[in-house]
Amino acid sequence: MRVLHDKDIQNVALAGKRIAVIGYGSQGHAHALNLRDSGCDVVVGLRCDSASRQSAEDAGLTVFDTGAAVEQADVVMTLIPDEIQPEVFAREIRPHLRSGAYLGFAHGFSIHFGKITPPEDANVFLVAPKGPGHLVRRQYESGSGVPCLIAVQQDPAGDTHGVALAYAGGIGGGRAGVLETSFREETETDLFGEQAVLCGGLTELIRAGYETLVEAGYAPEMAYFECLHEVKLITDLIYEGGITGMRASISNTAEYGDLTRGSKVIGTEARQAMRKLLADIQSGSFADEWMAECAAGKPRMKSLATSGADHEVEQVGSRLRRLMPWLQDKAESKAPDRAIAAAS
Repeated sequence: MRVLHDKDIQNVALAGKRIAVIGYGSQGHAHALNLRDSGCDVVVGLRCDSASRQSAEDAGLTVFDTGAAVEQADVVMTLIPDEIQPEVFAREIRPHLRSGAYLGFAHGFSIHFGKITPPEDANVFLVAPKGPGHLVRRQYESGSGVPCLIAVQQDPAGDTHGVALAYAGGIGGGRAGVLETSFREETETDLFGEQAVLCGGLTELIRAGYETLVEAGYAPEMAYFECLHEVKLITDLIYEGGITGMRASISNTAEYGDLTRGSKVIGTEARQAMRKLLADIQSGSFADEWMAECAAGKPRMKSLATSGADHEVEQVGSRLRRLMPWLQDKAESKAPDRAIAAAS
């Protein structure tokens, strides 16, 4: 896999092209602001009643209704949730898309699983920052950047790779590194990571560990600290130095327990479950299930989320976090980011 940097990017690929960023949520606000600050011609496309409209205008961006933004753009970046992309594309993007326009995505879901079929003359590309929008913006403002993935799905113009690369550079990706991939690889690995490790796997591991200690008679507070609170310590060490770096920083006792006991928890059964999750992703079964869930109003998702929020570990954690004012300060500082992410 090649890694490209600013020195490899020809910014002229975006020269004279107007970019319409569709959506002003977590990624949308970061892309629009970074591109503008990189000297690109940027407008934002939002529905007429979008809660984000005022925020975008207050930031000095020019905002149009989605169709009007698409109509005048050479490059259209779709940064709205996966579940509403097909409807918005059919109603507000496709009818206004210029012939030969460049159509971008930050996640390959809709294209890879056929939820959106672009016109044959559209140049379809992917620019996926490997971090949330507030980090993409913050790193850019500090003079750094977040690594990005790029891919090309359709290339009738013959220069879509250059446009994707220049776009990644415009949001700061070239400062950190731009990696080439495919829509399929980005989509399937992203979904698998979320389900098996980063979100689904980790949260269930935390709750299972908490429940095991509490059921054995240990104080809920102790179970919370050992199975949830200290996760950040370990993940930060892994983030900074990999698994080996983390092991070099913990005690010998902890390292021995890691090396000899981890595979007893994540053993053959867990690996088989992971393979099944991956197979469901690859076949499109998960994508179809998710879109059907959205079409029904997300009843199962809402029920499971409510149940998760009611779990004892959440109640204990809420009480303990009030004893740690530095965590409260962080939560308050991130409130604007959450508001941006919620609006589109």
